[in-house]
Amino acid sequence: MRITLILPVLLLLLFACSKDKFTTAPQISLVKLSSNFAASDLPSSSRQLAPAVILKVTDAEGDLGNMPGLEPSKIFVKNLSSQNIDSFDFPSLGSAAGKNFSAEVTVNLYDCLDCVDGRVRPYLDTTYYEIYITDFAHNKSNTINTFGSPVYFKCL
Repeated sequence: MRITLILPVLLLLLFACSKDKFTTAPQISLVKLSSNFAASDLPSSSRQLAPAVILKVTDAEGDLGNMPGLEPSKIFVKNLSSQNIDSFDFPSLGSAAGKNFSAEVTVNLYDCLDCVDGRVRPYLDTTYYEIYITDFAHNKSNTINTFGSPVYFKCL
């Protein structure tokens, strides 16, 4: 009798506590920053040297990417020092996008590195970012930040 009561309770707890990682709204998490330093004199020809955020992205429908005839899904990045918000089209995923989509996406921060107006240069700024994405259906993901991984930006 005791075992028949314990087993259903354990099963209920197991299923109640398990979190579904694939939801209709995309979910993102910060994997890492590729580097944490940049300077304002970095030429556009060297943009690959700028810090990049690597995100883990999951989505139940896999309606992410850039497909003909559909408005592309977007990546939004807010520089918390300058308060500027930049958006980027999600990379084309081709046949990789599908149900229960999970992948890592790299977002280059070159266009998001801003010097704050009115400050005496040169100065070193500790910059943080907020990031979220949207899918084809305009579902907005959770918002993450880089508070644990700042970017040190030297404004010259």
